[in-house]
Amino acid sequence: MKTANHQIADLLSTRKEEKRKSFAVLLDPDKINISTFPKFLEYAVGHGVDFFFVGGSLITNYAIDQLIAAIHEHTNIPAILFPGSSLHIEPTADAILLLSLISGRNAELLIGQHVIAAPLLKRSGIEVLPTGYLLIESGKLTTVSYISNTIPLPRDKPGIVACTALAGEYLGLKNIFLDAGSGAQFPVTAETIAAVRATVDTPIIVGGGIDSYEKADNALQAGADVIVVGNGIEANPELLPEIAACVKAFNGKLESV
Repeated sequence: MKTANHQIADLLSTRKEEKRKSFAVLLDPDKINISTFPKFLEYAVGHGVDFFFVGGSLITNYAIDQLIAAIHEHTNIPAILFPGSSLHIEPTADAILLLSLISGRNAELLIGQHVIAAPLLKRSGIEVLPTGYLLIESGKLTTVSYISNTIPLPRDKPGIVACTALAGEYLGLKNIFLDAGSGAQFPVTAETIAAVRATVDTPIIVGGGIDSYEKADNALQAGADVIVVGNGIEANPELLPEIAACVKAFNGKLESV
């Protein structure tokens, strides 16, 4: 499915206003077995996954196009690029999280890669989702921190994170992504998510270290609009239905009010 411009942005905004939560699965091309991928997609559809984020900080096996083709063939779930660089742009995707790493001071990831990507995105017609990307300290060095050459924001300083997110919103970014990183030891704290929720009006995406129903529920209760799970599902396939059940239960409470 190729979506019209602003369709996914409007969906994120509408769900945020309705306080309805979404579940995104992050697909790392280096960790997907393309031969068994259709079966996984069927599994994801059956449990109500809302979005697929495709990409990662470091990709050694470029299979993004194959993953997106399979997603479109077997599901109606939007395939949204989660790029580590301008090399990871695939025009067949439904949208791209155009990430500006506002938690760091690496100019390449604040604007440099975006300049290179801009004409490619213009020609592709892909829906662009301008997103302020904030790395939060997670108890260990993560791939994204190493590759981006930036220091994560302190996990015990919600005020710093909230002010950084607000600066991103004032700069015109339409989404805020709080990420503890792949393989995080600790997820983004509920206090940090709540501080950001109280400060910005944009949809908030939260990922990294969400490996249980309890952690997912904590993030949702604190104000996350979209929760993202990647490595946890790779290590424990039963986590997908567990997180899906958490999101469904949260939304079910809204419907019963």
